[in-house]
Amino acid sequence: MGFFSLTQEIAIDLGTANTIIISDDKVVVDEPSYVALDRRTEKLIAIGKKAQMMWGKEPEQIRTLRPLRDGVIADFYAAEQMIRGMIEKIPTKNHLFKPSLKMVVCIPSGSTEVEIRAVRDSSEHAGGRDVYMIFEPMAAALGIGLDVEAPEGIMIVDIGGGTTEIAVISLGGIVANKSIKIAGDDFTDDIVQYMSRQHNMRIGEATAERIKVEVGSALTDLEDAPEDYIVYGANKMTALPMEVPVSYQEVAHALEKSIAKIEVAVLSALEQTPPELYADLAKKGIYLTGGGALLRGLAKRLTDKIQIPFIVAEDPLHAVARGTGIALKNVDNFQFLLR
Repeated sequence: MGFFSLTQEIAIDLGTANTIIISDDKVVVDEPSYVALDRRTEKLIAIGKKAQMMWGKEPEQIRTLRPLRDGVIADFYAAEQMIRGMIEKIPTKNHLFKPSLKMVVCIPSGSTEVEIRAVRDSSEHAGGRDVYMIFEPMAAALGIGLDVEAPEGIMIVDIGGGTTEIAVISLGGIVANKSIKIAGDDFTDDIVQYMSRQHNMRIGEATAERIKVEVGSALTDLEDAPEDYIVYGANKMTALPMEVPVSYQEVAHALEKSIAKIEVAVLSALEQTPPELYADLAKKGIYLTGGGALLRGLAKRLTDKIQIPFIVAEDPLHAVARGTGIALKNVDNFQFLLR
């Protein structure tokens, strides 16, 4: 790379929950998508893990926010600050000049023109010279090592933080897709509501997130059951402290409605699928990627309901980012990238 290489190539998986940056085939940044700003001056205070630790605990003068909601940019200024800050975290080589950036950013497959433009503009403001975009399911398929340009059907169900992306891919294009705004964040929200309803307990998003990770489940009957998780919080009525053990069965009940909506969306995408491709899917199975794929019992539940095998991809959290990295290397060959 040395002094003369003036272009730095990066792939960004700009997620509602996490932002991952890949450069030279390595994950160089993997941070939660949070920003902390000074309320008065709008100056950046922290991004990533640091800002996440402030979430829900900040004083009057600091505002902590997540620039992306439902997979799209909700706060343009904060998103730009976050992308810029994340890019600055990339370990740099000794450049005499600041290199110009060539980047591939992934976006939800249901994005409107305006949303696509917001991603492009934020990336350009953050220093991107050449900005390409790739749809998330396409990136996920590339990331788990599938040949997206082959004349056979591949189906991806990518459950992220803000959106669940369902797509059938063949010959380098998306044949049928469904993008719904039910995903990891909704699971977290379901748990907050459940604790309030069932246990009269107030908990924050961060605690609900921990419950989801420790005892989250899509089935009420698991072979390898996790132990109950003890939750500390305040009683809604009396404001006195309480501790409540939460079992995975309870979480499965709490998530029931959201998971049912994902099942309906998968069936809806299958209805749009041409018969020849449907036959490929029935043989090969459907791939689960994204953080939601880590929910215990989800693949089994979907397999039983839809009667096509669901396969959890290897390292599902980084599948989209890895695929975006592959797209970066093949910018000239892949016709499906958006400019």
